[in-house]
Amino acid sequence: MTQNSSKNPWIWVPSLYLTESVPYVIIITVSVIMYKSLGVSNSDIGLYTSFLYLPWVIKPIWSPILELFGNKKQWFLSMQFILSLAFLGVGLTTGLNQFFVITLAFFWMGAFASATNDIASDGLYLIALKPDQQSFFVGMRSTFYRVGMITGQGLIVIAAGYLEETFGDPTQAWSWTMIGVGGLMLLLTVINFLSTPNVIEKRVEKADRPSFGEVFSTFFTKKNIGLSLAFVLFYRLGESQLVKMASPFFLDDRSEGGLGLTVSEVGFLYGTLGVIALLVGGIVGGIVISRHGLGRWMIPMAIAINAPNLGYVLLSWQQPESFYFPAIVVLIEQLGYGFGFAAYMVFLIYLAEGLFKTAHYALATGFMALGMMIPGMISGYMQEWLNYPGFFVWVVIATIPSFAMAYLVKYPREFGKKSES
Repeated sequence: MTQNSSKNPWIWVPSLYLTESVPYVIIITVSVIMYKSLGVSNSDIGLYTSFLYLPWVIKPIWSPILELFGNKKQWFLSMQFILSLAFLGVGLTTGLNQFFVITLAFFWMGAFASATNDIASDGLYLIALKPDQQSFFVGMRSTFYRVGMITGQGLIVIAAGYLEETFGDPTQAWSWTMIGVGGLMLLLTVINFLSTPNVIEKRVEKADRPSFGEVFSTFFTKKNIGLSLAFVLFYRLGESQLVKMASPFFLDDRSEGGLGLTVSEVGFLYGTLGVIALLVGGIVGGIVISRHGLGRWMIPMAIAINAPNLGYVLLSWQQPESFYFPAIVVLIEQLGYGFGFAAYMVFLIYLAEGLFKTAHYALATGFMALGMMIPGMISGYMQEWLNYPGFFVWVVIATIPSFAMAYLVKYPREFGKKSES
């Protein structure tokens, strides 16, 4: 393939992955805060917002279409435009009597568009950059992916909290917030249209094109695939439950076991301290993997992503009135997450190596989404059953498989280094 050399990856990689993460965090995480503000129960929030992971789980079903037909850039630009319409639809329907069902329908539309956008965006990354560039930019890629998540979970939530205080009505506040998100997605679509490279993709002749079954089967015949998929499913087992109930914990009244923070305060935690810690953790993670290989850093990164969960146990036990205690916990959590998630992203790139990189990366991230969806679906019920202190103890226990997989997993390759397997 060839590409427009004037398109600098220092510009388009951050832009592309910011756009990939913003809709994801709005659909999966900010929807939790929105529904909590609008009076939906924790059990319904945990079940239905976790079920929104499904398009990311099953996206490998249609990923070969993007592998074999069409242009990656055209695909992700189309999906990003659809996302702007989906968020506009959410914003315009939050005030209706059946808002929960209707807004979930728009989130579902956005989820399918976002999952398809991920396939196309990741495909461009894999075909437009050389292997050493993929390794070098993985830190920036994962960092800006997380910056997009913090933009949604932080800055956008702060804006929603401010509007709640201004209007005195959470319905009106979230309506305008989601309309604004639709406008943001439209702006990001234009930026990606201008900044991303025009790659001429190598096409397989029609007579020689493999079937969908062949594309899938080559993934499942990879060396150590069973162990690799176990790692993908269990590396974030604790976090997959924590992430669904962390915001409800901060927002719930102290009489219900929460900390009684406002929506703006929750947004501030993730949108300021969280951003700084995440940037540092993600950049450092990418650098150390690039220099020393994934094998040397896997266990330390597993510790970094899981150990901060203990902070939530302490918060739930003590229910401190000071804002500084939860701020410190979030700071440490985001620093560890940025550092530890870099290992996860590099492993997914390793796993996608081969003839059908785009489809195989979609398969790998589909299993990643499955590992988030199923535990997340039961998280609300677990919280209501165990209450917050017991729930966070359970989250810590759920990190044990993560450490086991980090110890046992084999690495398909190391960029510029000998295989660890």
